[in-house]
Amino acid sequence: MTEKDAGAPGLARLAGLIADETRAACLLALLDGRAWTAGELARHAGVAASTLSEHLGKLVAGGLLAEERQGRHRYVRLADDRVAQLVEDLAAQVAPEAAAVRPRT
Repeated sequence: MTEKDAGAPGLARLAGLIADETRAACLLALLDGRAWTAGELARHAGVAASTLSEHLGKLVAGGLLAEERQGRHRYVRLADDRVAQLVEDLAAQVAPEAAAVRPRT
C-alpha cells in the first residue's frame, strides 16, 4: 500500500459500519441529540433487542457511539459532534436521490 492510500483501510472500516441499514437507522435517529435506550432504538429500527445489541456493539467499538449504563438500561448517543456532522453530511448526499423517487402529488 502506498503512502497516498494509507487511510483506505480505516475509511473502508468506517464505511462498513455505516453501510448496514439497521445501523444507519440508529445513527439517523440519534441525530436528535438525546441518548436512547437500546430498547427504544430496537423498536425504532424494527429489530429484536438482541440483534440491535450486536449492531450497537459494532458502532461503539468503531467509535461512532458512546454508551452509558444506568442500572439495567444501556443508553447510547453519537460519540461527538464530528460523528453527527458525518451522519448529516452523508444523509444530505442521499436526500436528492430519495426525493427523485418520491411520487409527485
